[in-house]
Amino acid sequence: HVCEPLETLVVDCPSGSVGPVMELIGSRKGELKTMETRGTDTSHMVFEITSRSLIGLRSRILTATQGEAIMHHRFDRHVPVSGERPHRAQGVLIATEKGQVTSHAVELLHDRGFLFVTPGDKVYAGQIIGEHNRDNDLSVNIAREKQLTNMRMSNKEATVTLKAPRTMTLEAGLEYIDDGELVEITPKAVRLRKHILNESERKRLDRQHKKNAKAGLAT
Repeated sequence: HVCEPLETLVVDCPSGSVGPVMELIGSRKGELKTMETRGTDTSHMVFEITSRSLIGLRSRILTATQGEAIMHHRFDRHVPVSGERPHRAQGVLIATEKGQVTSHAVELLHDRGFLFVTPGDKVYAGQIIGEHNRDNDLSVNIAREKQLTNMRMSNKEATVTLKAPRTMTLEAGLEYIDDGELVEITPKAVRLRKHILNESERKRLDRQHKKNAKAGLAT
């Protein structure tokens, strides 16, 4: 059997935050072992959860409890792997060109999803620069320059409120990536990228994968 590490997770949080904490851990297949009240308004909970399910959990629990939770975990034993890692529901935005992110391109893409980059950042083809608001991947030119023109139109002067970019940390990146994606770490940045940077090659392999899957179902 293929095994994975199982850990004991201890969480202390305000009693009013027990519901969101249990929901977060339960969605990652964590199992509650004991729960007791300590003091006047603190719940002490002990869970068993796999190490892979702990990736990205700390930040989510702190958000759910307004920063008032205290958690720690330790290795307990190895258990057989059960079930696959849940897949991300949304697709991603992928840069098609090497260059520098422009304000014009960010403005054009602000309604397509959340971005992980800001104007001035350097990107390359195959880099994941944001999350698509649909379930498919979308290739975009985030380094697109604004075309200069002598014509002025009133609607071009409208102010667009842009969403703040999502900061991607190492832990958040490891939790976020899906099959065929990698986290790239440099001394100055944490980036996400496709394993295969070339868009044509990615599409060719995707077609081949779908063809093989269809042939497997037919047999």
